[in-house]
Amino acid sequence: MKEWDDHNEERSSVVLKIEAIAISIAWTITVLVAIAAFVGFSRADAHPGGLAADGCHNDRKNGGRHCHRGPNAGQSTEPQSSGSVYYPNCTAARAAGAAPLYRGQPGNGRHLDRDNDGKACE
Repeated sequence: MKEWDDHNEERSSVVLKIEAIAISIAWTITVLVAIAAFVGFSRADAHPGGLAADGCHNDRKNGGRHCHRGPNAGQSTEPQSSGSVYYPNCTAARAAGAAPLYRGQPGNGRHLDRDNDGKACE
């Protein structure tokens, strides 16, 4: 009988250790979830890839460019106009006498306005 009592005590001890580990894991998960909820996630977390130095990136889905940080945060620019005029670079725009180009003008595009100030080929 004494052997049965010893085995029962060992089993009880193992069960208590397993329960303690399970409780510890549950508390750890609860704390991590609470920290994640407190810290939160920004809108920038929803986008893969990085942002430019100004806190903006190109919006391939909708066209244009939008910002998450910096002075332009929350704003987006219009996509490139679909006019019939196209300048592959500022040299071509200057040769045509069209420079500087302003946002919304035919021929203007993001590839010409590197600093995104609305004035291309300055």
